[in-house]
Amino acid sequence: MSSAGDAFAWAFRDPAWPGKLLLQGLIAIIPIIGWIAMTGWMMLAFENARAGKTELPPAGFHLERGIGIFLVFLIYGLVLNIPTVILSVVGQIATYHANNPFNPGSPLIALSYLWLFAAGLFLRFLEPSLIVSTYHRGFAGGMDIPTVWRMATSNVSNSVVAGLLIWVSSVIGTLGFFCCIGFIFTVPYENSITAGAAAWFEKESQAPAPTAA
Repeated sequence: MSSAGDAFAWAFRDPAWPGKLLLQGLIAIIPIIGWIAMTGWMMLAFENARAGKTELPPAGFHLERGIGIFLVFLIYGLVLNIPTVILSVVGQIATYHANNPFNPGSPLIALSYLWLFAAGLFLRFLEPSLIVSTYHRGFAGGMDIPTVWRMATSNVSNSVVAGLLIWVSSVIGTLGFFCCIGFIFTVPYENSITAGAAAWFEKESQAPAPTAA
């Protein structure tokens, strides 16, 4: 990955990309198992990208490679969204018991959506560091919050750029659900972009700082 933008084109450098994306997308339809397999495929794609290879990993049930990062994403997502659930529940209760023209629950519900959006952006900011740390040290590495935070904040601009690419990739992946079965291609493509962005992030994090003239 010579630049962050290469993450978008990296998957298409593999002549066999249509079949690999299609098969992995079909596997991802399976609840839980398919999702873990997708994250495992993403980690294998990250491994290829960081090694400078221009090929996607073969499609398959890469459960062993995916379970660690799947649980890391799940736990971080649940913890970050605890305030979302609290605000939403309290807002719903306040709305149900409101007996006046001013509905005190509505601002709380709106705030819950705002927190959900902010938590999603923050998770994208951490995601490159989570992928790199989990790749090297497994589940324990992803749950090593001080190390993950230090990696993410050692060069904030790199984390922001990689996180933004991953956020854009999530939008691309979501768009496939509005195009009938388009998600079969867009979701694996989303994960290939994520892998490329994380590989670029790791490369830039390891690059020596420029010396002053």
